[in-house]
Amino acid sequence: MNLLPPLAEPQSLLIGLCVALGIGLLVGAERERRKDSSPSRSAAGIRTFAVAALMGAVGITLGGMELLALAVLAVGAGTLVAYYKSRSRDPGLTTEFALVLTCMLGGMAMRDGVLAAGAGVGLALILAARNRMHHFVSTVLTEPELHDILLFAAVALIALPLAPDRFLGPFDALNPRALITLVVAVMTASAAGYMGVRWLGPRHGLPLAGFASGFVSSAATIHAMGRRARQSPSLTASAVAGAVLSSIATMLQMSLVIGLVQPDLLLAMAWPLGLGGAAASLYGLVFFLQSVKDARPLEAVEAGRAFDLKASIGFAGLLGGVMVVAAGLNAWLGNAGLLLGAAVAGLADAHATAASAASLVAAGKIAGGQAMAPILLGLTTNAVTKAVLAFHAGGLRFASKIVPGLVLMVGACWFGFLLVR
Repeated sequence: MNLLPPLAEPQSLLIGLCVALGIGLLVGAERERRKDSSPSRSAAGIRTFAVAALMGAVGITLGGMELLALAVLAVGAGTLVAYYKSRSRDPGLTTEFALVLTCMLGGMAMRDGVLAAGAGVGLALILAARNRMHHFVSTVLTEPELHDILLFAAVALIALPLAPDRFLGPFDALNPRALITLVVAVMTASAAGYMGVRWLGPRHGLPLAGFASGFVSSAATIHAMGRRARQSPSLTASAVAGAVLSSIATMLQMSLVIGLVQPDLLLAMAWPLGLGGAAASLYGLVFFLQSVKDARPLEAVEAGRAFDLKASIGFAGLLGGVMVVAAGLNAWLGNAGLLLGAAVAGLADAHATAASAASLVAAGKIAGGQAMAPILLGLTTNAVTKAVLAFHAGGLRFASKIVPGLVLMVGACWFGFLLVR
């Protein structure tokens, strides 16, 4: 059965056989190191895995899927016999399953060498990380953390793909998939803060996690940090630092969006975005240094849970309400002007406002100078949304520290706008 065009067949067959042999040798070398000298040691080593991979490659080359299936059955039967002869009180099946999979990867290498090689490397890494994985699951990972991982996987891998990707509800303002994406974003931001506290300690973990998760959603990060500050008041300084530093990600993302759509507009916005990012960095640095100087022992602070699903759904519902209000204003007032549209859209997402204005510039409908004010207006109204979320999640104490930073950042952006006018 010819799998490749005649002219490319000899070279492609040689490459496929080499990839299959490489997979067998790589996985077999890892398994060879695991063998011992006891009578119950594993029967499969580097030579067995190399032969199994070549069996799969030769099988699919000579007889297609039928002969490959026969080769896999033969390898499976051999592993069953070896397992029976070397069984012990706790024999395990990892090597036997890996041998069968290696045979299948050898067959895959004849059709997609890159994919087969990647899968082979992944298999070898999983086998080599045996002790680390067992230690992590049995010692490091707690029962609540495992529950949170399963819950996150259910929302991100099941609920999100199944959600309809169309606008529904009042004024056709709500997209179910977009709302569930917001839930996932909040869970991700909250989990990042949790992992930061868990691994780096609250003094350094929350600020770094806030900056990183800000690239997912700055608003979600502020909400998550607010809940963290409400649950553990001693972490307020670190949570504020993480929340403010997440706004730097907003500036960076906005710069990226504008630069991709209209590079010339990015040059015009360099001063406003640069000053705003600098202001957010300085303000966040103040609270970061304050959290570092805190004398409270780290052991006295509990990490809590990775996230709160109810709070995440509440955040998505709050922003969903903002979207409905924005759509209602548009339906009531109509397309009353670029500034009004930017202000309304910015309540939900500042990046959408920037992308829309940059697109108008790229299409030649407005000049670059006309796009700057709408972009900054969307950023301003988005800061209002963040202030509301800060108060909703962290209370007055948290919001009183977040709002000045937002005002400083937005004020610096408008100051930069006045400089370049």
